Amino acid sequence: MGATTVRRARIEPILFHTINGIFMLLLAIVTLYPFLHTLTISFNEGNDALRGGIYLWPRSWSLQNYKAIFISGTIYHAAWISVARTITITVLGVFLTSMLAYTLAQPQYIFRKIIGLIFVLTMYFNAGLIPNYFLIKSLGLLNNFWVYVFPGMVSAFNLIVIRTYIRTLPSGLVESAKIDGAGDFTIFVRIILPLCKPVLATIALFIAVGSWNSWFDTFLYASSDLKLSTLQYEMMKLLGSTMNSNNDPGLLAGANTNQTKAMVTPASIRAAITIVAAVPILFVYPFLQRYFIVGMNLGSVKE
Repeated sequence: MGATTVRRARIEPILFHTINGIFMLLLAIVTLYPFLHTLTISFNEGNDALRGGIYLWPRSWSLQNYKAIFISGTIYHAAWISVARTITITVLGVFLTSMLAYTLAQPQYIFRKIIGLIFVLTMYFNAGLIPNYFLIKSLGLLNNFWVYVFPGMVSAFNLIVIRTYIRTLPSGLVESAKIDGAGDFTIFVRIILPLCKPVLATIALFIAVGSWNSWFDTFLYASSDLKLSTLQYEMMKLLGSTMNSNNDPGLLAGANTNQTKAMVTPASIRAAITIVAAVPILFVYPFLQRYFIVGMNLGSVKE
């Protein structure tokens, strides 16, 4: 009986790690395959991709899909606007939302419950698109860069997440800092923010991805000003023109009649657009991933 127990104790970890490894490998394949397939289609000649049978390696290599995207000079300025709006709203959104969350997390603040309730109600009730448009217009934000920043700078969901995390921090940190003469803003900047790096990194990624992928606000509030056009909006216009007509000379890389066989198709241009839009934000994740660890406040209270 003892030998059987020992044998089982040796086999079970090996069996668990084997099954777990196989499962994680299958999960990685299922997760990565759509992206790799899209990448392959984006580097394949448009008309050739219509034949199908392309999986993880292009059958007919071509850069025509990417040339069709970058043939317009407006795409570069639109990319700069997207980068600027993403950085601006991420920095301001994280800082202001965390500052408000810190305030609402203080038990001595008597209005914390009513203000928190008001923010929660905004998650369930909305005035609608037309009233929101007239509000933006009355604020003078139409065709203004700050229309990308002000409306979504503070999110009720992000506020609740950060406030909940702050409440888990030891209260002794704030109390000891106040005894040493630190003010609320000093405590917030020098103590709370460093301890909130995991949740702030998560919220920053949420805000950055949402801002980078947004195009509808450009369509509503800044479509008449080409200088405020974003990368996603330009991609949407390009995709729409490709879907409407495959014979548009402007969509031919180089507009050369000898290259008509390399003309882009809706499927190939859609794949290239997906890659162009997704790759920049993918480079942000490695810098934030190391902060996705909970427990940075362990041992931070002085005994």
